[in-house]
Amino acid sequence: MSEKAISLLIPVDFNEQSLIALEQSYNLARLLQTELVLLYVHEERDFLNSLFSGEQKQQITNDINHRLEEIASEVSKKTGLRVMPVVKRGKVHSAILETAEQFNSRFILMGTNDALTETEKYGMIGSNTSKVIRQSKIPVITFNTKTHFDGCRSILLPLDLTKDTRQKVTHAIKMARLFGSTIQVISVLWDADSKSIQQQLKAQLFQAQNFIQEAGIKCKATLLETGSSTQDLVPAILNYSRDQEDIDLIMIMTQQENRLVEFFIGSAAQQIIRESTIPVMSIIPKDLGFSYIQF
Repeated sequence: MSEKAISLLIPVDFNEQSLIALEQSYNLARLLQTELVLLYVHEERDFLNSLFSGEQKQQITNDINHRLEEIASEVSKKTGLRVMPVVKRGKVHSAILETAEQFNSRFILMGTNDALTETEKYGMIGSNTSKVIRQSKIPVITFNTKTHFDGCRSILLPLDLTKDTRQKVTHAIKMARLFGSTIQVISVLWDADSKSIQQQLKAQLFQAQNFIQEAGIKCKATLLETGSSTQDLVPAILNYSRDQEDIDLIMIMTQQENRLVEFFIGSAAQQIIRESTIPVMSIIPKDLGFSYIQF
């Protein structure tokens, strides 16, 4: 693989959701003209190590390698894409991040319905997925359900009053151009009595709409007024995304610095990722490690 080659990284553990993420990578790989890197991480644990002999562990490793190579070969024949199987040992999230850097990946695509604890089901996503999203320098796209549209008709871009808004808009424009999709920008007002915040949200919302339209992308702007609590934010966004019927990607930032509006911090981002039936792209703001994608 040449130094200039780029890739999409798909961590695969052979469960159904990771294979769905793989299937969803084909269209993006064609558009970006990248290869696919399929990564299986063999995470050894002391207790499990004590149960198997050296010969048995080697046989398990051989079986994993063989199965991953079979999947890579099948995908390559089916899609015409170059597919590289990679098996590593170590901590799952660390191996994923290291492999993304090693193979110059532009996106990481992950399934998110791993086995969760009761705590994780009610407020957190799986620990490995969470760590990858939080630490990745490139966008991470997560898939939480079995059926997704093959492509991207419209991108949903929730906006708040943080200074990262321009980064969100710029990135959404790049993705919309890549997919030939439209953009829907929304803001959620949970406190109708706060005229100041309402005016700021409206001004920013329609400024973003004008900026997107000037870039030649069709754009719809909506201000949602709901409830009187920040707890209404995520349900409002998810309900809107489902009601529109043509939204195929939700784009969020995973950090925020302005305490004026508590948005997509703590459990809110995790709730979006965990509960959305639509793929979610998570991006770290530039000043926290995010690098713009070169299309």
